Amino acid sequence: MVMIDPEHERARLAESYSHQTDEELEEIAKHGEDLTDVALQSLRAELSRRGLTQDPPEEFPDADQAEPVFRNLITVRSYWNLLEAELAKGVLEAAGIECFLFDDNMLRMDWFNAIAIGGVKLRVDPQNVDEATRILNESVLARDDEPEVQS
Repeated sequence: MVMIDPEHERARLAESYSHQTDEELEEIAKHGEDLTDVALQSLRAELSRRGLTQDPPEEFPDADQAEPVFRNLITVRSYWNLLEAELAKGVLEAAGIECFLFDDNMLRMDWFNAIAIGGVKLRVDPQNVDEATRILNESVLARDDEPEVQS
């Protein structure tokens, strides 16, 4: 194994870092955990000489991105047909009730999975269960009461 003289390596790296742009040095600093101790010391010295920070920038959460909130959603209906599930979801959303379809992507991939997973589930928040059930029942009854059109 070849031993590298730390002082010679420090001088070589100082020369190399002095010819790089600020952006290049900051990119190297982002991956500081991959550098040797000598390389890291030389990099810090060059950053300090240029008045650049050697600390990684603090990560601020995006103002538009909120923390995920896990909710206890209740299944109000299950559907074997994805189209019916989408229509029911649309009915609830039109009524101002936030709702979600679960396992719909599984059916999109392979509809034979419907029996294994219990169909597509339409879920709402617990406080909306009664209202959602009422709206869905009314939409089914309204559809059943319509006379069939014959040509």
